[in-house]
Amino acid sequence: MRLLKFGIIGLILIALAIAGFFYWVTRSVNSPNTHTKANEYIRIERGSTPAQIVAQLAASGIVANEMAANIYLRTLGDATKLQAGEFQFPSPISTVEVFRLLEKGEERTVRITIPEGFTRFDIATRIAEFGQTESTLPEGVLVKPGEIPGRREVLTLMDDTSLIRDIAPEAKNLEGYMYPTTYSFPRETQPKEIIKTMVNQFRRFWKPEWQDTAKRLGRTPHEIVTIASLIETETSVESERPVVASVINNRLNRGMRLGIDQTNVYIAKMMGRWDGTLHQSDLDVDNPYNTRTKYGLPPGPISSVTESSISAALAPADTDFLFYVRNVDLNDGSHWFYASAAEFEKGKAKYQEWLERERDQMRNQPKPVNP
Repeated sequence: MRLLKFGIIGLILIALAIAGFFYWVTRSVNSPNTHTKANEYIRIERGSTPAQIVAQLAASGIVANEMAANIYLRTLGDATKLQAGEFQFPSPISTVEVFRLLEKGEERTVRITIPEGFTRFDIATRIAEFGQTESTLPEGVLVKPGEIPGRREVLTLMDDTSLIRDIAPEAKNLEGYMYPTTYSFPRETQPKEIIKTMVNQFRRFWKPEWQDTAKRLGRTPHEIVTIASLIETETSVESERPVVASVINNRLNRGMRLGIDQTNVYIAKMMGRWDGTLHQSDLDVDNPYNTRTKYGLPPGPISSVTESSISAALAPADTDFLFYVRNVDLNDGSHWFYASAAEFEKGKAKYQEWLERERDQMRNQPKPVNP
């Protein structure tokens, strides 16, 4: 009887000890801990074991009690949910809250903004500038002065058109099919994945019924995207995009050259000689994209496009306009539109007068004085 009594007391003591131990563990992992790393990003490497993660965070002062954290993970937590990446832990923070952040995968990301009208050359530069790629040029191949390492590799990736083959089987590259917007990527994201995300964003906006609309207009989807890119680079005013589309259609239907200077800018970028100014050599260059000298559409898009430009290309306004020039009275990016060459020449003269005044003002501005 006495033995039974001692046995019961022993079991009670063991139960109390276990309860006390788990109370200590839960209290330790739920108590806020103040640390000095709140403004830093802590990188958890892929392949790290739960014990290694806890040890790293304990060494950084983010986890207050390494033993309690490990016991919690093995008994009450779920170590399989912890993710790798770069994390920022506010202070104070409890160990349980640390684990929750690691489970959510709230890692550091890099924002990449692709403005409307960006070319694939601009996009490749933007990706390379953000450090998303390292140059893998063969040994002995030198990077040109001013060239961003990795840019050429990114451009090569853009020659893979498998992602758009169902929409534009004739496309030679991804120009026009990488949607302009702001993206957020984990820092270790590779250029191929970034490009794929941008193309997938385009596909979200591309509506299946647009294939049939293009066919009714006597155009392929690739030609529609090409026209949309011309519209995109010619005007940022959404309300006049269908009107610009009508000018393009009217000129094509009459067998007139389009004469869109942005195609010459594109050629200069393609040849690696764009310096911000169109030179006579850029206007005279013998290139299939040169709409000043060649008839019809260029071989493909000359920039990224938005949904509104595609919509305008598919539903141009019903006009007899053949020309347009910048509206210098409003100077808001809009244009004057004309049906006759004579009226266009008047508007063009007014624009050139305005342009010369702008240049004079620039020339007459006082030069900054070096301290």
